[in-house]
Amino acid sequence: MEQRKLSRTIEKFITEAPNFKRIEDLLKYVLNQIISYEHIGITGGRIWKLSSGKTSYTLLEQMGDVPKIDRKYELKISEFPVLDEISKRRTVTANETNNYLRKKGINAFSATGLGDKFKVKHKGKTIFLYQYLLAFNVERIYDEFLYALNIIGVTLNSIMRAKKIEKKANENIFDLEKASEIQRSILPEHSYKFGNYEIFGISIPDKIVGGDFFDYISIADGNKLCIVIGDAASKGISAAAQALYVSGALKMGVSYDVGFTTLIKKISNLVNDTFPDERFVTLFLCELYRDKKGLCVYVNAGHNSPFILKESNGQILSLHSTGPVLGPSPNQEYYLDSQYIEKGDYLVLYTDGIVEATNEKFEFYGEERLKKLIVKHKNAAPDFMCKKIIEDVQRYSTNGKYSDDRTMVVIKRIS
Repeated sequence: MEQRKLSRTIEKFITEAPNFKRIEDLLKYVLNQIISYEHIGITGGRIWKLSSGKTSYTLLEQMGDVPKIDRKYELKISEFPVLDEISKRRTVTANETNNYLRKKGINAFSATGLGDKFKVKHKGKTIFLYQYLLAFNVERIYDEFLYALNIIGVTLNSIMRAKKIEKKANENIFDLEKASEIQRSILPEHSYKFGNYEIFGISIPDKIVGGDFFDYISIADGNKLCIVIGDAASKGISAAAQALYVSGALKMGVSYDVGFTTLIKKISNLVNDTFPDERFVTLFLCELYRDKKGLCVYVNAGHNSPFILKESNGQILSLHSTGPVLGPSPNQEYYLDSQYIEKGDYLVLYTDGIVEATNEKFEFYGEERLKKLIVKHKNAAPDFMCKKIIEDVQRYSTNGKYSDDRTMVVIKRIS
């Protein structure tokens, strides 16, 4: 399961949904769409709502090819201590032990918390309960399924939160412009030279501020260069805040020469603690050296797979994920991978605003079109290639209905 495609599928459900006035109607619509999304393997699901007395959850909706639960059935807080765990981990999965639910064919229990959290006193202890629970039936529980549930949860929470904000106030243009100025100040210069490499990067926010960022971080007395590209999947100020936070934490960690996998795990935990109601952040971080072989070590936290164009045979390699996106759940694991960049090779980093730019027919720009343009300009300097790709994406999406921040970094080994 590709995490970014899943998140975009969910966003598409929301974008194409009618203009729901009630959150509960929106949740019902989304539940139906998720069950219909065949790549996840979910056969049925339910929406539970916290009762006014905060002592139980009542059934709001149930869908799918599963036996139906009695509409009057309640999940009592006293009988389901796992409900408190949901507030800590957002998503809980386990084997069902309740006899009534097992008789209904629910053997594998899963639930994701949504909406506001409420502080409740229970048996002399303070616990926190989500306003809604989104529960699913699934044949088996595996890591990719857990990632899917967390992405679903944080995506919906962000949308619900955004709808609340929209009702309370309009965007303050002055504050946005100041935020934009701050954000631009942390981006590096477009062009950069390091050892045998020429580099060019550019970031174009969809709104006044955006969630994309990139950076070049020189360490080890200039003998190593870290290059990062990231995408906070929220919108506007929320995305910009996440981007600034992650960028700053990353720069500090890299400067202290913390190992990549440890650093990314710590940042993911920080995002989870600091932005619990926002969506996730994707990140690609690589390290180049002043060596003769062109070693490139990297970690890909759920980001779009960068491309390496090999000068020797024209082949394009993809640097796939080495761990999940940052933020949805704590203590995620990441691993290192590596490739060699030889003379004449290009390494192209980009955010989903490039490949998921749409035309008037809502057709994506796509990875294949991007690859063809990389090959077309394989003898060009990084700045020329980068600008030509951005121009082509802009032309393609001129009449499109969907837009996002667009960021690219093109790296070429010149000797």
